[in-house]
Amino acid sequence: MQVSSVNDVKIYNLSYGKSLPEWLSDRKKRQLQKKDVEIQRRIELIQDFEMPTVCTSIKVSRDGQFILAAGTYKPRIRCYDTYQLSLKFERCLDSDVVAFDILSDDYSKLVFLHCDRHVEFHSQHGHYYKTRIPKFGRDFSYHYPSCDLYFVGASSEVFRLNLEQGRFLNSLQTDAVENNVCDINPIHHLFATGSSEGRVECWDPRVRNRVGKLDCALTNCHAQKFNSSLTVAVGTTTGQVLLYDLRSSQPLLVKDHLYNLPINSLNFHNQLDLVVSSDSKIIKIWNKDTGKLFSSIQPQTNINGVCVYPNSGMLFTANEDPKMNTFYIPALGPAPRWCSFLDNLTEELEENPESTVYDDYKFVTRKDLENLGLTHLIGSSLLRAYMHGFFMDIRLYHKVKGMVNPFAYEEYRKDKIRQKIEEARTQRVQVKKLPKVNKELALKLMEEGDDEAEVVSRKKKGKALPSILGDDRFKVMFENSDYQVDEQSEEFRLLNPIVSKVGQKRKKKLRLLAQQAAVPEDNDEEPEGRASSEEESSDDDKSWVEEVREQRRLLRQEDRDRRRQERKDADRNTVLPQFYQIKAGEEFRSFNDMAHKQKLQKYVFGNVPCSEQQKKQQQAEREHHEERKKLRRSAGHLSSIRGRGRGWGGRGRGRH
Repeated sequence: MQVSSVNDVKIYNLSYGKSLPEWLSDRKKRQLQKKDVEIQRRIELIQDFEMPTVCTSIKVSRDGQFILAAGTYKPRIRCYDTYQLSLKFERCLDSDVVAFDILSDDYSKLVFLHCDRHVEFHSQHGHYYKTRIPKFGRDFSYHYPSCDLYFVGASSEVFRLNLEQGRFLNSLQTDAVENNVCDINPIHHLFATGSSEGRVECWDPRVRNRVGKLDCALTNCHAQKFNSSLTVAVGTTTGQVLLYDLRSSQPLLVKDHLYNLPINSLNFHNQLDLVVSSDSKIIKIWNKDTGKLFSSIQPQTNINGVCVYPNSGMLFTANEDPKMNTFYIPALGPAPRWCSFLDNLTEELEENPESTVYDDYKFVTRKDLENLGLTHLIGSSLLRAYMHGFFMDIRLYHKVKGMVNPFAYEEYRKDKIRQKIEEARTQRVQVKKLPKVNKELALKLMEEGDDEAEVVSRKKKGKALPSILGDDRFKVMFENSDYQVDEQSEEFRLLNPIVSKVGQKRKKKLRLLAQQAAVPEDNDEEPEGRASSEEESSDDDKSWVEEVREQRRLLRQEDRDRRRQERKDADRNTVLPQFYQIKAGEEFRSFNDMAHKQKLQKYVFGNVPCSEQQKKQQQAEREHHEERKKLRRSAGHLSSIRGRGRGWGGRGRGRH
């Protein structure tokens, strides 16, 4: 079973898989079913639901129990019993079937219009009667109240065959040269024909007079279908479907299939107000009021006709292929009663989703093929052209990508791990800080936002506009490194030719913030043995978790090494204090005296050498310092004597 999703609508192809040839024996079929996995997994809803070569048309009886299909080659009719899920009978015919209809509620009364102008009637036991119409027929309809068969074809006349009397009645004369299709309204039994000139003529069977004419003004009418009492759909040979109200000559809606192929079938799904139209390429399901596409189905082979099973989400297609496709769309309705197990099966598949149709293929453009060096594969079976590129097998793509850039996958994997780590970090308690990408731009926006907020609060008029930092539309610009602003690029310099002082202050502030953030980051690190929120996810792949842990450990080690290196660089750039040594015998008073002495040492007096002059000057200074020391000692001695005298006198007076 193949599962595809178009416009978020799941479509299950129940006929997908290999089909076994009829000439194989039962023993061979059982052996293949044991060996081949695809044959084991296929769902055979109805046994032998296929034709030897091609299926031309398919219909369901009114009681819903029997499915009848006409095909070739050889021309034949097959009847399938849905209650038994198998083939009931098969009848071979003399010529190909152009159209057929079921007159009874079951399969007991059948009418076949052949390509050789013959009309053949079948009863429950088999062939019943055969007659011939004057012109080659293309379509017919049965009028139940009068038991009349209306045949249209390569003639302007509409031939009437009364089954109660068993004879032809007077034909209806139309204005068209040829009539392609016809239909009878199931409510008021209005008979309508579609001509090759693009006109629709309506006739009242009670008076056998034309009551109206509708000019589609496009091309030939190729399909026609009534819905309710006032709506009719007309399909053209150029791929348009026109919806008309019988009271108006202007179409209510025009739906184009855009394939320029004739519309071969029209059906209405009244439960959801949908129209199911098809050409040989695609089946489109769309709303009859708005024309909005609901879903579409594109089989691998050309389509000859579509039959919708009543009051369900199942439809059958007649194809240019031996196998008749069976599609089940749960969104349209439940499964029929005879295959109600499909509802449980599809529910289980939705709980455990598998890969869809295009998951095994990679879409590449011509430029991608040039980068991979695979342009020589264009036109081969390895590339399938689609729109402006090609589809290729995903395994081949990964293999060639690995050969061209062997480290691309590892880099991609590391980036994904970094993203998962960052996502886990964002789930923690958020602290207002600058992002890792475009920090300077974020700081500028924050400053501008603060200024605007102050202005608004000062004026008290209205509310401030939302900040770009808090807008989800610009969230990726501060998270993905691909959006980093390159200030060295030519475009940035043209837009910002002058480097302002505000920008320089902002950069300085960023450096200070980075130095402050380096300290708390050491304390915020998690121990290596502790699992993070990302590692506590429900992922069962242990190898992936271990690799994430290893990558996180390496990232923390890189951060520590980087901060350690920054500290070393900062210590290396710091200016150490200068120390001065005072010579023995000298007294330090101030740095000004030292500077004055150094200046004096540079002078040379007369013819005396600089070294002798310096010695004399130093000797004079020593003598001067010695004299000052002696004076200080004598002054201190006198002050101590005075202090002791005052103390004794005070104590002596106190005793007396």
